Amino acid sequence: MGNAGRLIIVLALCITLVRCDEDGGNQRKMPVAVPDMFKGVNLAKDVLVAGEKIINVMSFGAKPDGKSDSTQGFMQAWQATCKSTTPARMYVPAGSFLVDSMFFQGPCTTPGDITVQVEGTVLASTDPSVYENGEWLMFENLNGFKLIGSGTFDGQGKSFWEFNVNCDKNQGSTCVRLPSSIFFNNVTNGLIQNINSLNPKGFHIFLTNSANIRVRKVKLTAPADSPNTDGIHISHSINIIASKNTIATGDDCVSIIQGVKNVAINRLTCGPGHGISIGSLGKYEDELEVSNIMVQDSTLVGTTNGLRLKAWPDKYPGAASSIFFTGITMNNVKNPIIIDEQYECDPDNCKAKPSLVKLSNIRFTNIRGTSLSPIGVDLRCSQKFPCQDVVLQNVDLRMGGKPVASRCVSVKPSYLGINTPLACS
Repeated sequence: MGNAGRLIIVLALCITLVRCDEDGGNQRKMPVAVPDMFKGVNLAKDVLVAGEKIINVMSFGAKPDGKSDSTQGFMQAWQATCKSTTPARMYVPAGSFLVDSMFFQGPCTTPGDITVQVEGTVLASTDPSVYENGEWLMFENLNGFKLIGSGTFDGQGKSFWEFNVNCDKNQGSTCVRLPSSIFFNNVTNGLIQNINSLNPKGFHIFLTNSANIRVRKVKLTAPADSPNTDGIHISHSINIIASKNTIATGDDCVSIIQGVKNVAINRLTCGPGHGISIGSLGKYEDELEVSNIMVQDSTLVGTTNGLRLKAWPDKYPGAASSIFFTGITMNNVKNPIIIDEQYECDPDNCKAKPSLVKLSNIRFTNIRGTSLSPIGVDLRCSQKFPCQDVVLQNVDLRMGGKPVASRCVSVKPSYLGINTPLACS
């Protein structure tokens, strides 16, 4: 691509992408917990309900050739599904369907929950001008929604990655975040299951302002050097369950920022990527607390970080509490356990004012494996608000067969059981 072509794409991105950071930069409220319609339901088995209509996108002109614009066919099929007076599902058959940015908008009149079943490949447009709403596929204002099938959402992000800007390092209001592939906003009682996401421009899956969401058995894939391609990114949401997922990407496998409560992650396979992150926190004014996060029975392979909490120094107040990591296997992970309240500031020469984020009740239990870093447990908390109630129990991390070292700043962790990291002095 010539310089003129690159300039056109950069200008188009700067003009059209209106969500300029990972959270929108807007003050929001925590969603309220509501009854979970999927509780006790066997979600592994997809069964058509009596009288359920199958609404095929090809019936509305979508072409499975990977070249024709199928946006209109998808939107008409969605409208027919969403406004149906009988149970209905939108169906994407085998083949490749090229589509622009789209809103799958509710509320819907369809009785019961509504399903989008994808068996083919959905290809994202590579024209930056079509992403004026900031994301690719946007599912909004829905109660009872399933996104299922064995199909693939291909973000075709490679041509966009060179224009990525790290908004952590470039924090101006014009910083552009590239479009997420699957975006849930104000979705209650939602399921994402068995789908594949490939090479997103930005995040694979972004959940915000949502409640009672399950993400099961998805496979999210992008190159290790693809920038800001977080696997599952969560903000301002409550009651999220992510289970049996496989994520290999260029950024955090799972990232959880402000305003998130009650998240259970289990049986995750992560790597390559940047591990599992709480934060960054303290980036915005009036941030809501993160609380009750459980990560268990998961494996990290070759990630650049393992289990991480990160907060900004010299910015805004925030808090995270009741964060539990249990039964985690590490395989050649750099920085296996890290609390970093000097985020984006050199830990050996950070001159910034202390972080205003309060961290408490953090547990690392039954963590085992191999580290690529001599400091395998790195706990650097705020001098103004030292971390409270940090516990390491049965942690066995080694490098070259020898126990790793620990570093502790503004924290006095408790050690329970048998721990092979050298304790902080």
